[in-house]
Amino acid sequence: MTVKECILERRSIRKFTTKAVEESVLREIIEEASYSPSWKNTQIVRYIAVSDPAVKEKISHCTSGYPHNGDIINGAPTVIAVTMIKNRCGYERDGSYSTTKEDGWQMFDAGIASQTFCLAAHEHGIGSVILGILDYDEIAKILQLPEDRELVTLIPIGYPDEAPAAPKRKTIDDILTIV
Repeated sequence: MTVKECILERRSIRKFTTKAVEESVLREIIEEASYSPSWKNTQIVRYIAVSDPAVKEKISHCTSGYPHNGDIINGAPTVIAVTMIKNRCGYERDGSYSTTKEDGWQMFDAGIASQTFCLAAHEHGIGSVILGILDYDEIAKILQLPEDRELVTLIPIGYPDEAPAAPKRKTIDDILTIV
């Protein structure tokens, strides 16, 4: 599969088979995602793989803003919690910010890592969807995240049980300005 094929074919998958994602496959996906670029190579992203049905059930109740996310979490064999080490991206060694984006770089890095994770998963035949409507603080408590970590998103993964069509895309003229 070429990079172009991977980008054009990958879809958000919300329905999965019951087949578990093998640990060896998960490790390969994480290794590939670890090559995501990051602010001054800080590599702040950390992953937690949750396969325990009881823990997934607890997490699924932390989606009050969009209850369907709970169904997706419970329907996925594994849920990846994408976390980041706080207060490293966007800073100089003396603790000052490097740019006016301040610590906004950490979310940028986490977003790059999340997309890279999803593309690597797709190449391995694993479906994924990035969830955002969550009770982040409650999930952090369930996962017992240390103080220096922050939950960025959840990515339910598994073998797809659906093949959604590509949504309509904006034209190049709508999204590109050449100066």
